[in-house]
Amino acid sequence: MSAHNEGPITIHPVKDKGDLREFVELAYRLNRGDPAWVPPLKGEVYGLLTPGKNPWFEHGKAQFFLARRDGRTIGRISAHIDSLALAQPAEQGMGPGTGNWGLLEAEDEACAQALLATAEDWLRTQGMHRSLGPLSISIWDEPGLLIEGFDERPTVMMGHNSPLYRGWIEGAGYQPVKQLFNYDVAIADGFPPLVNRIVAAGEKNARIRIRKVNKRHFAAEAALIMGLLNDAWSDNWGFVPLTDSEIAYVGKKLKDIVFEDLIRVAEVDGEPVAFMIVLPNINQLLIDMDGSLLPFNWARLLWWLRKPQSDILRVPLMGVAKKLQNSRMASTLAFMMIEYIRRDAVRDYGTQRGDIGWVLDDNQGMNAVADAIEAKVNRVYQIYDKALV
Repeated sequence: MSAHNEGPITIHPVKDKGDLREFVELAYRLNRGDPAWVPPLKGEVYGLLTPGKNPWFEHGKAQFFLARRDGRTIGRISAHIDSLALAQPAEQGMGPGTGNWGLLEAEDEACAQALLATAEDWLRTQGMHRSLGPLSISIWDEPGLLIEGFDERPTVMMGHNSPLYRGWIEGAGYQPVKQLFNYDVAIADGFPPLVNRIVAAGEKNARIRIRKVNKRHFAAEAALIMGLLNDAWSDNWGFVPLTDSEIAYVGKKLKDIVFEDLIRVAEVDGEPVAFMIVLPNINQLLIDMDGSLLPFNWARLLWWLRKPQSDILRVPLMGVAKKLQNSRMASTLAFMMIEYIRRDAVRDYGTQRGDIGWVLDDNQGMNAVADAIEAKVNRVYQIYDKALV
């Protein structure tokens, strides 16, 4: 990282636009030498951090901090509390007294530990007795610290961090509490015979209909899918419900990078009960844009989005209504959606591989689906916690 560690470290809360700019820019400076780091679009980063733009702030509050040494900014962290997370049952991962931190970037271990201590102090002043992270900044954004899979560039909406951070965080007294898996699967040649048999049987079942989304009614489709998501994931570890304004916000953000043939809704007896969202890997464009669409990257992006060729597609979200979970119908619907999207992706997008994540380490249904399609874990993210005494 850096050898400038002579003077004392001072920590400052982000107070104004200049501080916020330093907070955002630091990640680009510290990660520039990492060939696997994909610079996010700066507009997206500012959107995430700005009350009034990100509807998370309607039920959450955050304080951002900068670390400085000898007048240079050398680190950053966020500390935050989500009132909806506090209202969840404690046995499900969040719950009363649990605050969060995230967006950690640091030049060295002393800086990282000073930032973590500052975030913990802020959480204590808010009455929290447990610190859980990293979350940037909600469980729905970028959860967890990358601990395995540093060599490959992450696909769209996946986090990446220095391998040094794990030791620094564990050195500050944090214990692993949950792992999230990302799976890689070859899709060009189709899936094993068992999967094809399940799909064929599902196609004979007159009760089942698998449909594409209709982009002309995208707001309604997004609300339908996110409503299913809130139901499907409600028993998962770490679950925090998405609000109506967050659902609208996600729909608006995704509208430009979703394609009708890459999203499926499954209906049983006419009722929507499952969905799968697949996104083209926009990171293959972002890698050399340095976070900016100016001056000519807008045109490149718009041209690519007309009909993206994407050798990897990412499956960020998939869910089956709670009443069907762990049933044979649930796995039939999952395999049908996966296979239909696979066919279209290979034919129309030139896709060779799928990226499925994040999957909770104890999500038996999804891990079984991944095994059946011969997917392999290629990235592991870890979430930590620590009692604040």
